[in-house]
Amino acid sequence: MSLTETAPQPVTENRTQETVYNRVFWLSFAANLSLVTANALTFRFAELVAYLGGSERVAGEIVSFSVLMALGARLILGQKLDRYGPKRLWPVMAVVFLFGASGFVFSQALWQLYVARAAFAVGLAGMFTCSIVHIQNQVPAHRRTEVVGSLGASGFLGMIIGSQAGDWIFNTFPDGITRFQILFGGAAALGVAYLVLVLVLTRGDMHDRPHETPSAFRLMFRYWPGPVVFVAIMMGMGFTLSTVFLTRFATHLGIKGIGTYFTSYCIAAFAIRIAARNWSVTVGRRRMIMLGLVGHCLGNALLPLVTKDWHLIFPSISSGFGHALLFPAVVSLGAGAFPKAYRGSGTTIVLGFTEVGAMLSAPLLGWIIDAFGFTPMFLTASGTAFVIGIAFWLTSGLRQEAKGTLQGNEIGVEEELADDEEQPTAPFPQLGRSA
Repeated sequence: MSLTETAPQPVTENRTQETVYNRVFWLSFAANLSLVTANALTFRFAELVAYLGGSERVAGEIVSFSVLMALGARLILGQKLDRYGPKRLWPVMAVVFLFGASGFVFSQALWQLYVARAAFAVGLAGMFTCSIVHIQNQVPAHRRTEVVGSLGASGFLGMIIGSQAGDWIFNTFPDGITRFQILFGGAAALGVAYLVLVLVLTRGDMHDRPHETPSAFRLMFRYWPGPVVFVAIMMGMGFTLSTVFLTRFATHLGIKGIGTYFTSYCIAAFAIRIAARNWSVTVGRRRMIMLGLVGHCLGNALLPLVTKDWHLIFPSISSGFGHALLFPAVVSLGAGAFPKAYRGSGTTIVLGFTEVGAMLSAPLLGWIIDAFGFTPMFLTASGTAFVIGIAFWLTSGLRQEAKGTLQGNEIGVEEELADDEEQPTAPFPQLGRSA
């Protein structure tokens, strides 16, 4: 190939870089920062349940019920996203979120928390899904994992801000309903800011509606993403552990708060996310998933050793490493099994499996804590990550690669580039490539 033929390539690369990290990206970054900060302020939800007279099991049941409602909403959300696009649905989900966050502020009985948490979970699920679909539609297919990971870095900053602010509110204001009202009122205020940013982001957006908008069930079986869905289920368990029960663990130990955990978690995850932003091409998404599962397994196994505030640093770094690699790889690999016209449903389905994990694990983990204590609960979560890691290694193609039957990074690189191609419509077309 001549010099004149190769010279334009760096220019194209630079233009691609400019189109990825543009005004839309940074507005999305700010919106996601406000949303995750609001969500982190609600990590004290189990404390509110305890204040109103509930146990760990009741907290788990409320969370499980809310996730079930979110899953039901997802069955409709994906199809509506394909039909109407994020512009029409995104603000609606933000309003539902606001209703739930405001409900926390005014709840005075446990039954009210069921309603508020359900609205909160439905809105949160819809907002995250619309955000990911919107940003993926702005970039070339081979850079989707990168942009999802880069956007997600804002979430780590939000976790630091939200968890530290939550600890400060809890340690500053006296026992009673007032500090819960301030805590969840702050989440509602950030939800308002998010809604404003969404309206700015989607102004002028156009959506090409596909000729057919099948149901989520039909699409799921037509474009089955493969074993990555079980990794998504494990992620749901991990999110439940850290966002619902960790604060109760800290209270049990007499630790002032969970800010140390989430600050260390997010700093580690942010650094890994930036350093590994191109790993989807250079390392491969399946290997990223295996490394992420190792991080979660080790992080959960270290939590029983915690006796002081600073001990939380070590498990948090390990779990943060796992989160940084898992989320963009799982979302990109799972959603990439679906054609672009159905990317809304694909993303919704993949994220829905994380909620399946949360729905199944919340009452189970709460029951284990009530019956046996925190240590068996942490070891259960760690063992789950280990078992799913082994199963993923056996079924995803990594085992064949280890035996030398696949070359280099083929199972990571070729697949991300292949996402640019039009997907077939035969049943289970992805099983040979994605499973």
